[in-house]
Amino acid sequence: MRWVRSHSTFQKPSPHFKRALLITIAGNVILSIIKGQAAILSSSTAIFADMVNSFSDVVYSSFLVVGLWLAQQPPDRSHPQGHGRFEPVVALIVTMTMSYAAYEAARSAIVRFSEGSRELVIGVPLLILMISMGVKVIMYFIIRRTASQTRSPGLEAAARDNLADVFTSAAAGLGVLGATYLHPLLDPMAGLIVSAWIMRSVVDMVKENLGYLTGAGAPQELLDQFIASVKEIEGVRGVHHVITEFAGPKLVVDMHVNIDGNMRMADAHGICDSAVAVLENYPEVDRAYIHMEPVGHH
Repeated sequence: MRWVRSHSTFQKPSPHFKRALLITIAGNVILSIIKGQAAILSSSTAIFADMVNSFSDVVYSSFLVVGLWLAQQPPDRSHPQGHGRFEPVVALIVTMTMSYAAYEAARSAIVRFSEGSRELVIGVPLLILMISMGVKVIMYFIIRRTASQTRSPGLEAAARDNLADVFTSAAAGLGVLGATYLHPLLDPMAGLIVSAWIMRSVVDMVKENLGYLTGAGAPQELLDQFIASVKEIEGVRGVHHVITEFAGPKLVVDMHVNIDGNMRMADAHGICDSAVAVLENYPEVDRAYIHMEPVGHH
């Protein structure tokens, strides 16, 4: 029997990864400033809610940079399995800032309901919202593509937040238009819709990232793919035990493989290395451990 640990999978952050972080920070800072101006000019609760959401984006962007930098560090004595778990921690910090934004948006909408109607200015503020939506759409596609390439839950959370921002800005804009041309209370109602949409995104992100932090395993479909791939290796007679666990956003795979007990050590070693290589070729896998079980040994 022989345990094999994979080689180190640490890689320096790619230029695309760094660009995604820069776009996230710069975009959120700029949009937070211009939405603040729109909220002041319009006196709209819905736009104020959208502005608070953008301000929370600035806060989480700062955490994102620090957290993802930590997650990219190679294994060391303090973290021999790597620092990947920092990424879902960062993603959960993102959800906390989003939760505050949802609370503040709902609070301001409820206050506006109690105060009654208020005259709104819609020209320039609506233009700002339209520009903001366009910028967020571009940010979403850029960040989402990089998140898919790097399998980064922190960037995935940022991408989802960008998409949520598109809808919250749209809801804010419709609320302002509705309050101007239909009924004044449509503005705070839009603010509540913005708040509810943010919380919906929060719940989805919390469910996903808690799985990364609490040692959830691979879904059955992916597990079946791992087993089938290893069974195709010449010399592998079977797979009888597999454990997978998320260590951050990627999986650690522990697999027991049956081989001929009379096989030469060098040949068994080659099969073991092949199994490791096959498993680590999956983008979902960070490292693999193979345990060789001899069968038919005399």
